[in-house]
Amino acid sequence: MTERKANLRSVPEVSPTLQFRTIHGYRRAYRIAGSGPAILLIHGIGDNSTTWHTVQTMLARRFTVIAPDLLGHGQSDKPRADYSVAAYANGMRDLLSVLDVDRVTVVGHSLGGGVAMQFAYQFPQLVDRLVLVGAGGVTKDVNVALRIAALPMATEALALLRLPLVLPALQAVGRIGGAVFGSTGLGRDLPDVLRVLSDLPEPTASSAFARTLRAVVDWRGQVVTMLDRCYLTESVPVQLVWGTHDSVIPVSHAWLAHSAMPGSELEIFEGSGHFPFHDDPDRFVAVVQHFIDTTIPAEYDHELLRGLLRTGITEQAITGSLNARVAVLDAMEADERSAT
Repeated sequence: MTERKANLRSVPEVSPTLQFRTIHGYRRAYRIAGSGPAILLIHGIGDNSTTWHTVQTMLARRFTVIAPDLLGHGQSDKPRADYSVAAYANGMRDLLSVLDVDRVTVVGHSLGGGVAMQFAYQFPQLVDRLVLVGAGGVTKDVNVALRIAALPMATEALALLRLPLVLPALQAVGRIGGAVFGSTGLGRDLPDVLRVLSDLPEPTASSAFARTLRAVVDWRGQVVTMLDRCYLTESVPVQLVWGTHDSVIPVSHAWLAHSAMPGSELEIFEGSGHFPFHDDPDRFVAVVQHFIDTTIPAEYDHELLRGLLRTGITEQAITGSLNARVAVLDAMEADERSAT
């Protein structure tokens, strides 16, 4: 993939402001900046809206950019509640409604990518475009650490982070690991993984993390996959963004999603990990802006949707036809890892 240069207006930066709305009795935090067509930025599991700060500030030069803290994350409430992907999609619909936003380009990272796909499935009339970044839910494969964390009692071990010196010790190990592993996937992703862990010692945060993780992952891998419904994006512009060194969700998932989503565009960030928008925010913003500038917003067509549903396609049919290709990609990844 060719690298694109940022094409930004020379206008003052607008820093996102933290705001709150109470919806269904729960306080929802979100950061908002800019004016113009709306972009919704959805973060991943255990993360929060500050992860988008750099790209949100840059995109706000041209767009209204909304970055919520998902329920159970960041400064949003953390109740004993439904933390399924569908519930998160409902929450995004409710927040946009309260903010009088009728249409959005949805950008989802990791778990947020799965939420973005679910949002487009549940509320297609609200979606202009989809941008999926290292998205979860493509297929069942996922980092083994998340599988272990989803085991009974495993997430309760997060309580150990509340013990004195445990988190500082992990952060020290992470710094050493980052230096040792360098630009490999693990080296790229360790600082962000430790940043996410630093928010989890608080009991309600760790409980919400556990409920969210178990809603989407078990010991066999990802529970919720989107391959069986990818064909429904036929009329929606889709941009996929992935890092070659993603240690959480392998880049082979990008190729699988690209093949399964008619007309999708794929941008691979060479050397990036699970957070390509952190590794190269200028390029990421340029990709998003170019995608918006060169695509026509989706138009909801109920008859087209009805026809697609009647035709249908199964996840097995998609994965069966692509197994050979993914095997080749996995082999290439293994060769690259061994070379480094």
